[in-house]
Amino acid sequence: MIVTLTPNPSIDRAVTIDALSRGAVQRATSSRVDPGGKGLNVSRAVAAMGGDTLAVLPSGGLEGGMLEALCRAASVPVVVVPIAGSVRMNISVLEPDGTTTKINEPGPVLDAAEVDALIEHALANVPAGAWLSGGGSLPPGAPTDFYGRLVRGAREHGVRVAVDTSGAPLAPAVDARPALIKPNREELGELVGRDLPTMGAVLDAAQALQRGGVGMVAVSLGRDGAVLVTGEGAWHANAVASEVVSTVAAGDCMLAGFLSALSADRPAADALAEGVRWGTAAVALPGSQVPTPADLRDIHVAVTSAPDRELALAD
Repeated sequence: MIVTLTPNPSIDRAVTIDALSRGAVQRATSSRVDPGGKGLNVSRAVAAMGGDTLAVLPSGGLEGGMLEALCRAASVPVVVVPIAGSVRMNISVLEPDGTTTKINEPGPVLDAAEVDALIEHALANVPAGAWLSGGGSLPPGAPTDFYGRLVRGAREHGVRVAVDTSGAPLAPAVDARPALIKPNREELGELVGRDLPTMGAVLDAAQALQRGGVGMVAVSLGRDGAVLVTGEGAWHANAVASEVVSTVAAGDCMLAGFLSALSADRPAADALAEGVRWGTAAVALPGSQVPTPADLRDIHVAVTSAPDRELALAD
């Protein structure tokens, strides 16, 4: 089972237009609405693939009611922590060439009791030995060490935690030594304080974090796939997307596939391949739509245990 915690979930509206023109009135050619937030996207992907998942999230206001309804429609079981504020709404503008422009609201202000309740509800609903995936930005009012607190609490419960966040909350989470972190290349570079233009630079940064106490470091690399560093070695996996419609939630789908494979006791290299397969399928779908088993057909993933350290990574 994979339990997810999303402290700042959203209602995600994706609109498709021919070309974005600042200051102009434009007509959308299509639109869709999905429940969003990194942790919730992981649960959505797991559910769409027929897996066992549970999403823990705050909910309040009219938007909260809509979020809960969208989760039910997506067959995602939820544990709701009531909050006084309203859930945020995010907008993604998609162009035919795959360019995605996102406008994310900050989210509701949480008080200390609401923050504590989120962590308590998450820990109370994870079976021992299962994965708990915490992800996304923090809403106003949540402390920077939110994910660090989650990791430390989970360790006392015998629960493995995967963290997928960025910016200020990532460093305290790393300091707490989670079982897994999943930054993208830019987020990893910000964490270690330097640019990472090559595969070798990414591997060096990930290996330093792993030696510092993080169990596994999975780094998404966009068109270059992903790398995984564990105490046993390093792997690079890549696949070619048939088309790129939207990159929204692709990294979340990658994490969902990776955790699903690990939960089935598959080897780390196989889990990385499964994650890249799910993520590659996601970019061919509109908005933050998550893939189903049918979307995985004909996606071939190449995996190597000897990543090319000289490879210059795509921007």
